[in-house]
This record gives sequence, C-alpha cells and structure tokens, in this order.
Amino acid sequence: MSVRELVVLGTASQVPTRHRNHNGYLLRWDGEGILFDPGEGTQRQMLRAGVAAHDLNRICVTHFHGDHSLGLAGVIQRINLDQVPHEITAHYPRSGQRFFERLRYATAYRETVALTEAPVAADGPLALTPAYTLDARKLSHPVESYGYRLTEPDGRRMLPDRLAAHGIKGPDIGRVQREGSLNGVPLDAVSEVRRGQRFAFVMDTRLCEGVHALAEGCDLLVIESTFLDEDETLATDHGHLTAGQAARVARDAGVRHLVLTHFSQRYSDPEEFERQARAAGYEGELTVARDLTRVPVPKRR
Repeated sequence: MSVRELVVLGTASQVPTRHRNHNGYLLRWDGEGILFDPGEGTQRQMLRAGVAAHDLNRICVTHFHGDHSLGLAGVIQRINLDQVPHEITAHYPRSGQRFFERLRYATAYRETVALTEAPVAADGPLALTPAYTLDARKLSHPVESYGYRLTEPDGRRMLPDRLAAHGIKGPDIGRVQREGSLNGVPLDAVSEVRRGQRFAFVMDTRLCEGVHALAEGCDLLVIESTFLDEDETLATDHGHLTAGQAARVARDAGVRHLVLTHFSQRYSDPEEFERQARAAGYEGELTVARDLTRVPVPKRR
C-alpha cells in the first residue's frame, strides 16, 4: 500500500532534552525512505518509531552541526550490520566532506552495503527518479547549509463524465492513457492535470531566497522555528528562524501543512509556537512537532 508520511524522530535544537531527542526525520514516500538530519540518538529513535535500516534509501544532511549529523555514524553502521540489500545514497554539503568521512568511519566495522556519496555543491537537482525529483537550495547559516525539496511529476486524472460522453470504458481507458488518444479522442479531452505533490525540508537558516524557493507550493513543509518572535534578533544573529517568520514563509508560499520543529531548550510551552504561527496569518494545517509524531502528506486536491 502506498504510504506518504513524515516520521519525526527528534525535534531538539543544539542539545537533546528530557523530552526531545536530537533532530531526525524520515520521509516515507511510497516504497522509499529518505532520512533527514540524523542527530545523536537517531538509531534508537528509529527503533522506537518502528523504522528499520531496510526502510532507508537516501540520507540527506543539511549541514554539519552536531545536532543534525552526529547520528550518522550509528545509522551507517546499522545499515551495514543489517546488510541492507539495496544501494543507499547520502547527500550533504561538499564543504563538509571531511566531517562526513569522519562520521562514516568513526569506528571499525565491516562494510557490507553500497553507500553512494553524492555531495551537494550548488543549487539544483540531485536525483531524478520515476517517483520524484530531489533538489537542493542553499540556505543562510554560519556553516554551509542546504535545504531539500522533493517534487512528484504531474500526472493525469481521468474524468468519468467525459469518458462516458466519448464512449470510452473498460480496457480502452488504459489505452487512451498509454497511447495519448483513442479513435480520434485525445487524452486531454477526457482527463485533467493532476498536480504532483511537493515536500520541502528547511533547517537551520535565516530568511533568504532559498527558504522561499523551497517552500513554494508545498503540500508539506518541515521548517525550523528555533526561537519565538520576541527573540528575533537572537535568531538572526545565530542563523535561525522564529515561529512567526516560518509561518509567514508558509503563508506566502501557499503551504498546505506546516510542521514546525527544532525548538530551543529555553522554551517550556510548545503551544506558544502554534499561537505565534497563527498570529502570523498561517491558516493551513499546522503541526508543532513532537518526537515520534507521524504526519501524513496531505491528500491530493
């Protein structure tokens, strides 16, 4: 069965807390799994969430601060220990190659899995599959950081009333889809464009062009909101967003479901992030992420 959902493994910024693990997010996209920013403790959080190493096909690291990457060593070794039978691709900033290599070979273990290194050096496409295109956009943080965007190709939605009007039924529906026309009736006459779904992952960054480009038209946007609005100056100084800033990005981009995460330990009331996001004018679905939360990708319109 097709499953599209975000599994939240950790939501803390900088340091884990009693209630929040370091970052970690798994996007299930039909038969594939993309792990984003595995911080310390991700391997254990995967167990708690029922996520196996076999579920992973890609690992995407936004940048090499510890709360976004210290879990790489354990995850990579678990992939090898479990002898995952398929290739796994790792994306990360090319400028952090030395950090990736240190984490990949942090201790001795037996390599049994093909792990392909595909570092990111500029904005643009990283992977093109039948199911999606994966793109990267540079963000604004004290160390080089990239956000990621997954875009499903547009498809076609067959329209029963138009099919009936042209007398197309049964196996002929499949024929007109495959061949583009049937007995002089073009596919456009009996169908309409079904917009592909869009997902974006935006971590540590100030407001910048890359944030807006990644968020544009997303069905599901996962975005950091480390600080509350009263600490906006602090957020900018450290290369982060506030809840209100993140919500305004989502509002202006037409995001359908907004997931706020990466919270500073200084705040004790997570509901304040939701209040400030709503006050900023975001009216779509909103999740203030908690560890082990599951967030479905919204159904197509």
